[in-house]
Amino acid sequence: MCGIALIVSGVRIDLSSLLPDFASQLTEALKPVEHSKFSVEGLKEALQRRGPDHLGSKKLFLQIKNESFLNVEQVSEMVMSTDTTITSSYDVEQDNGIDGINSVAELNFFGAELQLRGISPVFQPLVDASGNILVYNGEIFGGLHVDNDCNDAEILVRALGKCCSCTYQGRKSACCCVEKEEISVPQLLSTIRGPWGLIYWQDRSKTLWFGRDAFGRRSLLVHWPTLDDPRLMLSSVSPSPDTNENFDSGAEDLVSGINFWEELSCGIYSICFNASETKECLVGEFKKHEWTDPLLSELIKWERSDVEPKGIIPPSVSLPVHKVLNVLRESVIRRTILNTVFQEIKHETRVETFVPIAVLFSGGLDSMILAALLDLCLDPSYDIDLLNVSFDGQSAPDRISSRAGMKELQRIAPSRRWNLVEIDHELSNLISETKHVMSLIYPSNTYMDLNIGIALWLAAGGDGWVEKDNHQRVKYKSEAKILLVGSGADEQCAGYSRYRTKYRSGGWLGLHKEMKLDMQRIWKRNLGRDDRCISDNGKEARFPFLDEDVIKTLLDIPLWEVADLEQAAGKGDKKILREVAQLLGLEAAAFLPKRAIQFGSRIARESNRKNFGSNRAANQASAGSVLKPSVKTSASQRGQRSFRFKLASDKDTGPA
Repeated sequence: MCGIALIVSGVRIDLSSLLPDFASQLTEALKPVEHSKFSVEGLKEALQRRGPDHLGSKKLFLQIKNESFLNVEQVSEMVMSTDTTITSSYDVEQDNGIDGINSVAELNFFGAELQLRGISPVFQPLVDASGNILVYNGEIFGGLHVDNDCNDAEILVRALGKCCSCTYQGRKSACCCVEKEEISVPQLLSTIRGPWGLIYWQDRSKTLWFGRDAFGRRSLLVHWPTLDDPRLMLSSVSPSPDTNENFDSGAEDLVSGINFWEELSCGIYSICFNASETKECLVGEFKKHEWTDPLLSELIKWERSDVEPKGIIPPSVSLPVHKVLNVLRESVIRRTILNTVFQEIKHETRVETFVPIAVLFSGGLDSMILAALLDLCLDPSYDIDLLNVSFDGQSAPDRISSRAGMKELQRIAPSRRWNLVEIDHELSNLISETKHVMSLIYPSNTYMDLNIGIALWLAAGGDGWVEKDNHQRVKYKSEAKILLVGSGADEQCAGYSRYRTKYRSGGWLGLHKEMKLDMQRIWKRNLGRDDRCISDNGKEARFPFLDEDVIKTLLDIPLWEVADLEQAAGKGDKKILREVAQLLGLEAAAFLPKRAIQFGSRIARESNRKNFGSNRAANQASAGSVLKPSVKTSASQRGQRSFRFKLASDKDTGPA
């Protein structure tokens, strides 16, 4: 799956529980949208460019009908209700001439399907016999059973169709459906293991459910209703605004989109639709629901029982390392089992030309571990693509380490065919591409976000060169749909250099606090941005280090076994992963220092030269936002924002 979206209009959604100053906007909530920067066609175009197997949409109209216009059958179904009811209709044009209709609200669902599971074509949005609608972007690796020949979205819509219509957050004593042995939607979603974002319409309760997994491994952006645009919009993509395609003249409108979207906080949300007291419009009651799985709640809190050693740190033992190796191997297996859809392709294509899985590859510790584990999990008849991006040709640090890394992989797995895909670019030539990536990284807006986004986007595209046995480089484009990414390793194992600074100033407790902060905000700072940049190429990012079992295992290990920052860089940071690498036979990779993609690929250096004249000037300017606000507003002005931005030019020398 590679994209979902929803546009809700004609409803007054009460968000006062989320936004305290929202009540004053309710009177304007049904105002028509005349000049929105984001349209239905814009969303469709953003979803379509990802190369899905299928892009579909479904319109749902909600109508309030007075009892006097209902027939006998309809009245009998409303014995316990008020004198109004909400009815649903699909894919029909609004008919304002129908007697008895006081309000018509429109919900427009979109689903772009990149099918990686199941043997029969799947077309989203999925609509079941009861009128429930699902658009789903994710993978189910546990919690619900999915056979190799089944599609997880189809399994999920069936399971959701059996859920009760209550919104009591899993408290069975308050649930009116407990006697039917039904579970609630939050209970079901809390069982899923794996990355997901979804939008689900439960017809019998007239409730809209939406959310993303507890760690935010799939993107889901939201536009809460404002006076400027009173629609509720959800989207896994951040489409460019409807503006002139010229990069310079359209820049101000382009970057104003950062004020429109925000990352949806991880969790499960519902909006229950009811008739207003005057029966003249629909009102949506907004709720956020708690996770019902105790384990999931524990992982979100990210507390470690053994943080600070008592006395002298005990010698390392091998048991924790073997636990981490085993759980990482299982995580990679779950993410790389080739379902029936791939087996069909294998029969139709020569084995040597079909490469189903690639690794985002720097030759560093994390990507080397993933590549080595993938070799253990994947049928040896398949090639593995190693995607490496450079903005300084063969001189970039990541290019040098990737070449050395491939030699080490060839040493431990000589029967595997490894394709090091060298993706070379010059930043000065990426004008239109930079504009596009800026729209993908929104609402992130710093030069660091842009540099990382460009590097990820180009790497996921897989368009580069490979070196043949005769040492000649030939053009090559990776067609692998699944891309393994090492996100989460640094946050959980103290890989960043600033962790050493925190350890020196705050000791073990200070280190743990900083790591916890990063894990609890990784959805906002990293994962949504990365998912959008990678999936824009029709690829699906999978994050083995962020598997629920991996997180739990690492948390159960004393912090001093995970990292020992008294030791030198390249040894004490990510200590336990370095020991895992040694168990895998990766001798050189086990001692490589951490190097972020923006530095290893040299895009940060080239970006600093382009935008600030030099690295030194960029550092002095703190290389801040690519967007420079001229007007600041407070949170209370949310509904009438007047931010105006411009692209930071070569003459900009300070942060936003």
